[in-house]
Amino acid sequence: MTAATTPTISSATPRSATIPAAAAWLGGLGLLPFLIPALLLWLGPADGRELAWLALHAYAAVILSFIGAVHWGAALHEANSGRLWRAMGWSVLPALLAWVTLLMPHPQGVALLLLGFAAQYLADRRAAAAGQLPVWYGRLRRVLTAGVVASLALALARGV
Repeated sequence: MTAATTPTISSATPRSATIPAAAAWLGGLGLLPFLIPALLLWLGPADGRELAWLALHAYAAVILSFIGAVHWGAALHEANSGRLWRAMGWSVLPALLAWVTLLMPHPQGVALLLLGFAAQYLADRRAAAAGQLPVWYGRLRRVLTAGVVASLALALARGV
């Protein structure tokens, strides 16, 4: 990363483009439950693969639901009925998608979750650009989504 694209981290205000330290640290640490099971699928014992798949699949479903709910929270102060319905309507879709993936075999469910994270990133980016979410949130989501997608892709490349 160049200096122009490296996220700035500090104790910024929500309207700032600077990613607050708490969000950067907690978000970054939240990547570990994606990366560790993905690595265990490649480097761990064969008899531990099912547990690694389960851990990755379940955590990814929980986190996709979590980041979808950000739009619900952001809409709580919305006065415009149309925007309220759009934001709250969108916010429940990631949770529903995540739930459906938990009913699927791990590789297929994780592949669908990967697509869900990509779609959620686009929604987050659009909301941040429109001022519905802080500018820093869009920047943070770009970095975190890259880590999530890379971990899920690494797991999928291993297969069952």
